[in-house]
Amino acid sequence: MNHKELSALLQLLSVPGIGPVRVRALVGHFRSTAAVLAAPIHALCQVEGIERTLAENIRQSGHAAPAQQQIELAIRHQCRLLTFWDEEFPDILKKIYDPPALLFVKGELRAEDELAIAIVGTRVPTEYGKMAAERLAAALASRRMTIVSGLARGIDTVAHQTAIKSGGRTIAVLGSGLDTIYPPENRRLAQEIAQHGALISEYFFGAKPDAVNFPRRNRLISGLSFGTLVIEAGEESGALITAQTSLDQGREVFAVPGSIFSPKSLGPHRLIQEGAKLIVGAEDILAELPQQLDIFTKSPTAEPAVALNENERNVMALLSHEPIHIDLLARQANLPTSQLLAILLELEFKNLVKQLPGKFFVKSIFEK
Repeated sequence: MNHKELSALLQLLSVPGIGPVRVRALVGHFRSTAAVLAAPIHALCQVEGIERTLAENIRQSGHAAPAQQQIELAIRHQCRLLTFWDEEFPDILKKIYDPPALLFVKGELRAEDELAIAIVGTRVPTEYGKMAAERLAAALASRRMTIVSGLARGIDTVAHQTAIKSGGRTIAVLGSGLDTIYPPENRRLAQEIAQHGALISEYFFGAKPDAVNFPRRNRLISGLSFGTLVIEAGEESGALITAQTSLDQGREVFAVPGSIFSPKSLGPHRLIQEGAKLIVGAEDILAELPQQLDIFTKSPTAEPAVALNENERNVMALLSHEPIHIDLLARQANLPTSQLLAILLELEFKNLVKQLPGKFFVKSIFEK
């Protein structure tokens, strides 16, 4: 879309009451965004969903300075504006009921991102939830699946970080302008995501992360994905909104079961009761891939085994994916705690062991 049309689109989207559905109807009728702004009121009223007050608001939206400011901000922040009518606009997102008319994109969207899975969940996960998100995100990323999430604290952050660490691609959908990273502690992560995928938003620069923005943001998370995986979510969690929009869009919903004693398991368990597929490993998700995508997910080539000395092999044999305290591990290994800690530190460097709070240790999800 050329500069004139893009500026007109930004002006249209600034009109109260004009959203992506009405913009597409108007452009479909008048054939261009500039023609919409130039149309007389009686002609605007002929478009379905446009009544006289709305038509008058469109006619009075001729001030182009705010639109030009958005374009200049995009250049300053090294972002691009991608419209629904551009060839690069994701085809999978065009298929939902209300795709955005405009996306602000920092990074790169690729054709391969059509093979994507959304991973969402609580902002305050348990260690179990973190480990589940790490294991599944790593396995899916290694199968060339793009991980989509919302850059929120908790499960979203783990999913993005693991995708990058696994050498995969990831997309973060924001509920604010791309100049307002939320939460602020994820600014560095946002920069890494832009280098290994993309940050996207349909909100103008300057838009704050207001609560009302996130339900609409969630429809884009699910809309960019063939399915949504929920890992730990309370009964009122926003992750359940994403799961519902996934269902509304005709996409798959997956859920990881948890402890019956944990309130964070209520959301996934309810989804499973209502028909979501129970997930215990990446293969459960891959089995549900549409046939046209399944050909891209062949098992990755196994990496060479990491060389271990005798002490390291003995300690690894005592570890599992269930946390074990350093004191118990020292007794089982028959080693002084100081020596054991040195061995565990070396295993952490080799990405085979992970330390949890309280001096508990587990095998890393990247351990073969």
